[in-house]
Amino acid sequence: MFRSLTLSVVLLAFACKVKAGGDHTSDTTRSVAGPISPTDRASARFVSRDSAGKAAVSTAESSTTTSGGGRPDRDPNELGRIMVVEYHLFGDRNTTYSRERASFRKDLELLYQRGYRPVSMAQVLDRKLDLPRGLSPVVFTFDDASPEQFSYVEKDGKLEIDPRSAIGIWLDFKKTHPDWENKALFCLLSGAEAGHNFFGDKNIQGQKTAWRFPKVRWLVENGFELCNHTVWHAQLSKYPDTFVQEQIARLAMSVDSAVPGYKMRTMALPLGLWPKNRALASKGSWTDPRSKRTIAYEYDAVLEVAGGPSRSPHDPAFNPLKTPRLQVIGDAIARTIDRLEKSGNAYISDGNPATVARPAAAAPVASTRSSASKR
Repeated sequence: MFRSLTLSVVLLAFACKVKAGGDHTSDTTRSVAGPISPTDRASARFVSRDSAGKAAVSTAESSTTTSGGGRPDRDPNELGRIMVVEYHLFGDRNTTYSRERASFRKDLELLYQRGYRPVSMAQVLDRKLDLPRGLSPVVFTFDDASPEQFSYVEKDGKLEIDPRSAIGIWLDFKKTHPDWENKALFCLLSGAEAGHNFFGDKNIQGQKTAWRFPKVRWLVENGFELCNHTVWHAQLSKYPDTFVQEQIARLAMSVDSAVPGYKMRTMALPLGLWPKNRALASKGSWTDPRSKRTIAYEYDAVLEVAGGPSRSPHDPAFNPLKTPRLQVIGDAIARTIDRLEKSGNAYISDGNPATVARPAAAAPVASTRSSASKR
């Protein structure tokens, strides 16, 4: 879709898709599941289970052995929902697929002040959300590898990260918030048109082709994660199985060329559209007709385009192969935080990696933090 169109036409197509589909915007305001915690938060009692399955009951006022800036005023609930927030372009105004730069900075500040800290998808999948007591995890995802997300400026022969790009804003925020870690997921395109191709190609917006691979390497070297978003954002629902596997496998090849040996664990569906054979979104293979090399892929998580907050990985119903996301449109983040906290449905850490805190009224959790991810 992106390969033959200019950036302006692409953005128009995206906007039309949202209007035509009707579901995507409304999904960001979908109500979360009903409360699972007692209505009387002041006297709430929480149950934690250690790795041996033994229950330990504690009141919300009890302390745990954590270091750093916890939030003891927030009651732990590690069965609560987790926001997987979704960004695309960044610019001078807010639209369906673009976030104003100042608004992005405000998003980071809002999340920080409300007790949220970034975590990786790997931490979610591995059930290793080891945050200080009272803090909540949030997963950041950035789709389509546009220059607005990550751009360089060249000064005196040296490359510097553009402070106006999303990465530049992120790093500047981190300077004054040292516990804001470099944890976010970048869902990449490698063969789309120049504006959506490993963060800029062929001098579009001043971004040189030679900078593509260094950007991908920089992300990995600095703690960020990479995600498969197909070669050129193909609408997988329209194509046969062989084409679907080629789109996913060829992106994996491109990432391996930039960062040899890097293992992606997540795939993001372009426009949220599933292939006819849904299983191919997470597992398949393709043989390059030129080299005869077969590229196999297998992912632990598949991201949808909308749907609201995701279930906790400690929730028995957690299914990472169908992970919903929250599109950052307008005040979606603030409204979602308010809904989650009002309903008692926000994931809030107990600060103890050996236990899974949950309201006493909730059903037992069979798995532990060390368990393998559900597939």
